[in-house]
Amino acid sequence: MGYELYYWPEIQGRGEFVRLALEEAGADYVDVARGEGGVATLIDLMEQADRPPFAPPFLRDGEVLIGQTAAILLYLGPKLGLAPRAEVGRLWVHQIQLTISDAVAEAHDTHHPIDVELFYKDQKPEARRRAAAFRRARIPKFLSWFETLLARNPDGFLVGNRLTYADLSLFQLVEGLSYAFPKVMKGALKQAPRVAALRQAVAGRPRLSAYLASKRRIPFNEDGIFRHYSELDG
Repeated sequence: MGYELYYWPEIQGRGEFVRLALEEAGADYVDVARGEGGVATLIDLMEQADRPPFAPPFLRDGEVLIGQTAAILLYLGPKLGLAPRAEVGRLWVHQIQLTISDAVAEAHDTHHPIDVELFYKDQKPEARRRAAAFRRARIPKFLSWFETLLARNPDGFLVGNRLTYADLSLFQLVEGLSYAFPKVMKGALKQAPRVAALRQAVAGRPRLSAYLASKRRIPFNEDGIFRHYSELDG
């Protein structure tokens, strides 16, 4: 049996980081909630599992059920050939993934800084302030760290001499930030040329290129984590 990925069918969100790994590896998987009755299946599994995940995404591999994006990728990485064989290398990739998860959470909070249950329109003043700080301080800090990692590895990847899921996730983070903050990211990537080069290299990989051009790749939209509101782009 193939892997079963459970995530909301209308957005890329955190599930996209898992999709990219599965697509790059050419893995046999089903995006369950995108099929007929899939959302009901997702909710039912969350309610009835012995070890229920807190929220999507989660992955089922036979009897194994795993929630949290970073934990899913920690599990999948060695199986898909997207993580180092040595434990110290796997933990380093995991650390990078957790840092990417931090950046994703901060990006989300630019448009929902007060309450995730409120609409964006109900917290616009606070969102402007949060987004301004994110643009000014946090985007450069995150990109600078990734740029440093790439500068210290002559092979052009974040870890080792071949692609890992951390490279795929950095690609997705940059894609998402470029959608949400196009003006800011245009300048920020000039200060992080290695990050920009990795982004292009990942996009050009044969399986990823085919996936990105397909209908399986859900477009960015204003229901997901990365949302474009021009007033938040400075």
